[in-house]
Amino acid sequence: MALQQDFPKSPYEVLDPGIRWHPAPQMLQDMGVDKLLPPLVHRLRQEVKNFRDTHYAGASDTSRSLLNWWFNEPHLLLQSDDKSTFQYFFAQREALETIIYLHDVKAVKDKFDLMRFDKTGAVTANMFPEDWPRYVIKMATGTGKTKVMSLALAWSFFHKLYEQESRLSRNFLVITPNIIVLDRIRKDFEGLRIFFDDPVIPKNGYEGHNWRDDFQLTLHLQDDVRVTQPTGNIFLTNIHRVYTGNEIPASPDDDDSMDYFLGNKPTGATTDSKVDLGEVVRDINELMVLNDEAHHIHDKNLAWFKSIEDIHNRLLQKDGSLSLQLDVTATPKHSNGAIFAQTISDYPLVEAIWQNVVKHPVLPDEASQKKLKEKQSVRYTEKYSDYLYLAVEEWRKAYAEHEKMGKKAILFVMTDDTKNCDEVADYLETTYQDLEGAVLVIHTKNNGEISEAQSGKKKEELERLRKLANEIDSMDNPYKAIVSVMMLKEGWDVRNVTTIAGLRAYTAKSNILPEQTLGRGLRKMYPDDTEELVSVVGTDAFMEFVESIQEEGVELEHRPMGPGSAPIAPLIIEVDWGNEEKDIDALDIRIPVITPRVHREYDHLNELDVHTMDFQPIPFQTRVKEEARDIIFVDPITEAVAHITRLDGLSTPDYRSVMGFFTRTIMTNTRLFSGYDLLYPKVKEFVQHVLFGKTVDLESLDTLQNLGEKGVIQAVIEAFKKAINDLTLREARGAEIKDMIKLSLTPPFQVKQQPSLLPKKSVFNRIVGDGQISGSINYELKYSNFLDNCNDVEAFAKNYLAVKFKLDYVKSNGDLSNYIPDFFVKLPDGRVFIVETKGQEELELPSKMRRLAQWCADVNSLQSDTEFDFVYVDQVSFESYHPKSFADVLSGFREFKDIPTRT
Repeated sequence: MALQQDFPKSPYEVLDPGIRWHPAPQMLQDMGVDKLLPPLVHRLRQEVKNFRDTHYAGASDTSRSLLNWWFNEPHLLLQSDDKSTFQYFFAQREALETIIYLHDVKAVKDKFDLMRFDKTGAVTANMFPEDWPRYVIKMATGTGKTKVMSLALAWSFFHKLYEQESRLSRNFLVITPNIIVLDRIRKDFEGLRIFFDDPVIPKNGYEGHNWRDDFQLTLHLQDDVRVTQPTGNIFLTNIHRVYTGNEIPASPDDDDSMDYFLGNKPTGATTDSKVDLGEVVRDINELMVLNDEAHHIHDKNLAWFKSIEDIHNRLLQKDGSLSLQLDVTATPKHSNGAIFAQTISDYPLVEAIWQNVVKHPVLPDEASQKKLKEKQSVRYTEKYSDYLYLAVEEWRKAYAEHEKMGKKAILFVMTDDTKNCDEVADYLETTYQDLEGAVLVIHTKNNGEISEAQSGKKKEELERLRKLANEIDSMDNPYKAIVSVMMLKEGWDVRNVTTIAGLRAYTAKSNILPEQTLGRGLRKMYPDDTEELVSVVGTDAFMEFVESIQEEGVELEHRPMGPGSAPIAPLIIEVDWGNEEKDIDALDIRIPVITPRVHREYDHLNELDVHTMDFQPIPFQTRVKEEARDIIFVDPITEAVAHITRLDGLSTPDYRSVMGFFTRTIMTNTRLFSGYDLLYPKVKEFVQHVLFGKTVDLESLDTLQNLGEKGVIQAVIEAFKKAINDLTLREARGAEIKDMIKLSLTPPFQVKQQPSLLPKKSVFNRIVGDGQISGSINYELKYSNFLDNCNDVEAFAKNYLAVKFKLDYVKSNGDLSNYIPDFFVKLPDGRVFIVETKGQEELELPSKMRRLAQWCADVNSLQSDTEFDFVYVDQVSFESYHPKSFADVLSGFREFKDIPTRT
């Protein structure tokens, strides 16, 4: 069953439980609910929604502060030109909200507490072998499970530090399934990088704590795990280091190091572990376990379970316990396909694909697949030569497109044994010139270079190989393809896999999950919401195996593949140098860049006088103290809960935190990135003496309740915004040309797959359009086609973001903003027109047009090489008037009051 058409496209949008993916009745009947839906999640989603809607009622102060900081406070990316903001995906938010809800509100201590959320009636106690709290987070590969781990770890640390009766921990055992995952996690955790690069740790002073000063943790890695202090430890280790039986863990010194790279299935135990877990827990009384890529930990008879159980038992002997075990994985399933009963949060692959959080898998259409035949040959590569040819063909097309963006596309081939793995690698290098010396084999038993090395050098060679595999995305890395036995299991999560070729006799009944196969190519290459694709080709049995993932709601697209078919890659816009029918120099357009007309001078901020601000006081309401409740402050822009002041009746709330909230909100909404110390006392003075038309007691409960009333924060923001704009916005006395934009120098960039025009009169290879749809074609595309066919237009171009031409202007509300016009048009006489097209008029149109008129006047006064002018072309007039030439546009369009159409 596919998702509803109105399912949100944005991964940041809060999802109502009622619209989440749910399998069709027939699917449930055929497969069973236990293989499709986590049994606890449906009810938990409903209750966590209520928890969220009631502003985290019942959560501890620490938990509420962190939830609000992570998900309700704006986090500016100061390194971004447009001062954009960072947000966590809703799936990440829901995971943390669920964990905290279960701990703080429902006080879940064991499996019996957790079982209460089952509505299926199928959950039994024997599905929970552990005697400690264990939560499983199910999130599709590539959707940010490591971020969830970092948030959960920080929450546990601060909860234990700040909450007197906390049952959580400030020590953490982070377990990875293999050395590759360990390397990835190490990069994030080393130097506590992820906690400060992301907005995990609140600023000092937020809600009365010095969070950053108090966050003191030491990372202990793998065999260097040792306890140096009773709290504040992160023990990061491979799962093979935490066994307690007889099996020797995989090592780079093994003759066959496949398990060292990919992780073997833990079936036994070992006493040969280099980490004595008894030593680890001997000097500590608290511990939280976090398992990354945790789908391999499903059997209580396996060594991983025995090890964690041993830790728990040792802690019990000291009147402690394992505070929490958190497992994160894309596929928390038993070998029979049943989802782990401990799963409390679910972001399935079908939702992640829809929201463009991961790549969209694309399979050959029926005609393309029918052309592939298994040949009768004892040679593996001859048998599958058709499949290898198609895979290389698709990879080549993707490589050419991504190379324009400075990215390297990776081909990934799966074989069935090490001998055939070597044969395929040799075949690819000798058959295809562009793969010569560029195929990496991920096993070593039959790898000539490594097996021939001296034993003393073998470990170094394997470490080099592992490094090359992890860094294969880099353009400096010589490898473009990887060949492996089976599939690379969890952890090899590079981003640039664009083509997967499966040459194995898989069947849909295999207990190796299709999502794990696709997972190696699901991580996105680009950091935006553009749709990305990964091609999957292979034998009939393999394709049947992959297509079985549709049983879980994923819709796999089928496209023509092979010679002559379109590349399965993003749509790339670039200067059309390869088009021999275009004279790029003649089509090129040069646009001057001039200094801003309006800028901010923050030095004047200290002149702000709150007593002279244009403001109508708000009536002060006297309250009855018995009616007191927690005061909720809602951000007027995002409408999200941004601050909560608790009224517990035991003490008077501190007004300083409320003044701090008001100050930060004003700074965010006026885009002030410094000056908190200067603004805070002015906000305090305004609230105390101006806001209510009289002087009020800031420590009074009545005052705090009045500040929480709807509309008050908006009134304060608007008053300060106007005053700050009046003081700091200054118009320059003149303008100067500081640079020149040459359209032919625009770097390539990608856009989502959409209708486009192949223009004759533009330096760009394609024109894509924004705006309203008229009939079956976008208005901007219709207008582009008109320009392309005008005899009196020599050249035109869409003003893409990559061109970087924008104008500063003052909006109608006094804010400083940027305006990006739509088109450039060059006429045969050399004049250049800036064209604004609109499907419908907007509030800021007059301000934008006045600024554009001023820009043209400034540029024409500063240079005489090119005359610049502008015109506004609205959709209604364009489609009603039907101009035949650009001259018709200039002479025939309606005049707008207060909007000059030309200089």
